[in-house]
Order: sequence, then C-alpha cells, then structure tokens
Amino acid sequence: MKLCILGATGRTGLHLVRLALAGGHDVKTLVRDAAKLGDLQGGVYILEGNAREAGDLSAAVSGCNAVISALGTDGNGTLSCSTPLLMEAMKQAGVSRLITIGTAGILQARSNPALYRFQSGESRRKSTAAAEDHLQAYLQLEQSDLDWTIVCPTHLIDGEAAGQYRTEKDMLPEDGLAITTGDTALFAYRQLFSDAYSRSRAGLAN
Repeated sequence: MKLCILGATGRTGLHLVRLALAGGHDVKTLVRDAAKLGDLQGGVYILEGNAREAGDLSAAVSGCNAVISALGTDGNGTLSCSTPLLMEAMKQAGVSRLITIGTAGILQARSNPALYRFQSGESRRKSTAAAEDHLQAYLQLEQSDLDWTIVCPTHLIDGEAAGQYRTEKDMLPEDGLAITTGDTALFAYRQLFSDAYSRSRAGLAN
C-alpha cells in the first residue's frame, strides 16, 4: 500500500511513519522541515511544503491508496483550513480512505451526550481553541463522501506502543485518563485494515 502521512514529524506522526515502514508500505510525507524526520528520511518519499496549500496537498496525495493525518492545531485554524483542501485533493486523486488524529474533546460527553466533551465539565482544558479547530474539521468530514475515521485520544503522553488500549465509538472509554503516542499511532495504523470505525470517531484511552 502507498500511504500519505501528514504531520509525520510530530509526536504521533513519527510513530506512524515507523509503523508504516515496518509494515512494508511505501510512505510519502508532506513536511515543512525534512530534518525533523531524523533517521527516517532515507525510507520515505519526502515533499517539503505546507498543509494549508492546495497544491502541496494534491502532490502529497497523488498516487496514494490512503491518507493518515496527524496534523495538529497551532492556534491558527490549520485543521479547519487544511481539511477542505485535503478532501478536494483526495477526491481529485481518487483516494477515499482517511484516518486522522483528533482529540477526545470532540467526542460526546458521557454526562450529557448532547454536548461535546470540551463543552462539558468532563474536559480539564481551560482553552477550547484546539478542540474548536478539531471540531470544525470533524464537521467538514461529516459532510464529505470520504471513508474517514477520527481517532480521538485522551491525554497524550510520550511512549512506545504496548498494544493495550480501550476504544469506544463517539465517546471516551470510562475512566480513560491517558494514552501513549505509540499506542495512538498503533490504533490509527490498524484502522487501515478495519472498517469498525468507518465514518465515526473512535475514543481512545488506556
């Protein structure tokens, strides 16, 4: 399989690249600074560019079978800006499968399912800016024809994959407090071969 991985130089993105290479896949990345890929540079096809640019995204997606995005939000609306551009690039390239890393804040609140977690007392974050950006991306994907999955981890901590995690559709597993970047990447990678969370959000916790 030929995979496009966005956000490949981030905490979770680097794990995703390693998993994809270990799985024998061809990997194409769109990054702003190739040096941040470190020792992975020799194993992937690298495009230097910006996920907010339609042309860069089109070049990244072209020829791929699926896209995994670990793009984060930077306070400047990166996700809500790049998502429609990515959707169009995938449509033009004939690519339908998209797996993205979101946030538990956009899951439904268990205490009040009419609310998102970031709108309820379940969220501990004082700022809602990141969750709001992720929410806009989710709502945009909902209106698309793509076969998307949004992986929504709770508090992310650095760590390797142990393969031990709990998941729940559209909600965070009860008493979920943290999850490693490695396990988040592992679960996201496994969704390439599963339709269990097709067109839905997957709450993820240890």
